[in-house]
Amino acid sequence: MISDFDRYIEQLRKCEFIKESEVKILCSKAKEILAEEKNVQRVDAPVTICGDIHGQFYDLMELFKVGGECPETNYLFLGDFVDRGLHSVETFLLLLALKVRYPERVTLIRGNHESRQITQVYGFYDECLRKYGSLNVWRYCTEVFDFLVLAAVVEDRILCVHGGLSPSINSLDDIRAIDRKQEVPHDGPMCDLMWSDPDHIDGWSHSARGAGFLFGGDVVKAFNRANNIELICRAHQLVMEGYKLMFNDSLVTVWSAPNYCYRCGNVASILELDENVTKYYKIFEAAPQDELEPSMKKKVPDYFL
Repeated sequence: MISDFDRYIEQLRKCEFIKESEVKILCSKAKEILAEEKNVQRVDAPVTICGDIHGQFYDLMELFKVGGECPETNYLFLGDFVDRGLHSVETFLLLLALKVRYPERVTLIRGNHESRQITQVYGFYDECLRKYGSLNVWRYCTEVFDFLVLAAVVEDRILCVHGGLSPSINSLDDIRAIDRKQEVPHDGPMCDLMWSDPDHIDGWSHSARGAGFLFGGDVVKAFNRANNIELICRAHQLVMEGYKLMFNDSLVTVWSAPNYCYRCGNVASILELDENVTKYYKIFEAAPQDELEPSMKKKVPDYFL
């Protein structure tokens, strides 16, 4: 089977989607592997942490140029692989194929867009239907979403989540206690991990997103101290400079979709951690326009930012 997955990777790296029957095989194997992983997956350094990708396939190729190819580089992705970009199918299936082929070298965390409800609004559902002529591939992929881990901890020092903290979560054991194999709920701790944002406030506040919470530096300080965490690494928010440190460097937002939605003009970043967990932020820009195929140069669907 390894040769089959190598073939899937080779094809997907050309931004060519694989057959529906092959997607079914890939997703089935991915669920087997992901089912064995914990809600809070332990990850060893060295590892490179990546934020939102959002179906921007050619920018993912730029990321691999800057960060190194898998499996030579270990990768941890913070979620939001799909929606808004034009190549969510190829992006998610490539990352999934890399996970299946190199399970110890790729970690995939669930983002708020890894959801049946959200993907029906922001593009992935429509893209699957357009490319395959049925909803089977969307169904296979959304079943995999339910198996993605909720968080990861690098060397017991850096907590990685997609969105942020929750008033319902005081410890890593609270995350471990969640039944994750379900659609993202509208509220509660699992929802908060994927939807919450840091802000310059005290304590907690309601979020304008309509899900999750805003949380302040005092919340981060208390959580990190209680759990012996040095840094919370998350994604979920566009950062024009690629990454943003907050709260005396106790939290960082890493954003890995350059020129987001092909129009925001931002740079992107990845966070490299060496074997000593020393941090190196690498900035990269969007793929050159002349590398993009004609379909990329047409008007982008006007999904909400």
